Amino acid sequence: MLETYAIPVSLYCAKLRIVLRAKGLEWREIPPTGGYGSDEYKAIVPSGNLPALRDGGLLICDSEAIAEYLNDIRPEPPMLSHDPAARALERDRGRFHDTRLEPEVRRLFPYLPGRTEPEPGFLAAQARAIQARLDQLARFLALAPEAGDRLSLGDCGYPVTLAWLDELTPRMELGLSLPGPVARYRDRVAAQPAVAAELGDYGPKLAAFLDG
Repeated sequence: MLETYAIPVSLYCAKLRIVLRAKGLEWREIPPTGGYGSDEYKAIVPSGNLPALRDGGLLICDSEAIAEYLNDIRPEPPMLSHDPAARALERDRGRFHDTRLEPEVRRLFPYLPGRTEPEPGFLAAQARAIQARLDQLARFLALAPEAGDRLSLGDCGYPVTLAWLDELTPRMELGLSLPGPVARYRDRVAAQPAVAAELGDYGPKLAAFLDG
């Protein structure tokens, strides 16, 4: 059986679980030995990343590499298009999430409610940065109007990150709004069974974590 090193509320661990669910794979989830960031965990996973995947003697430490490996070993249902242009757009969409949108959301994490108070003006400035990424995503989606009709690897990060924004926007008074194309794309992705199943499990855990 596949084994994943993961923690419940990690965005990228939830993103991986969507892929595992979509592929109909069985897996066992293991918390990082010694805790996330510990020397004990880094002795197993040199990069210290979460998630990591173990398949027999194979250890993969990058979430994108894990997703593409799973797509290779379990080809059905395909989560990257066979058409080179469509496949490039799916990867482009996934990279935008991982390198543009999600990092802007992650900059809020040190200042989650109950943690360190941010400098004056930080939250307003970061909300503007996130809104700018959401607006960019809306323009990206115009290049692929069918995005989300079929779940691809490029789609799996968005429902989790947008779930975080649902929780953080009122708690941190961010005043964010989803552009229409992003809202419609989100609805299409959320209707995919693997996404619905993950969000049904993940949403209450995320809310409890933020409340705690």
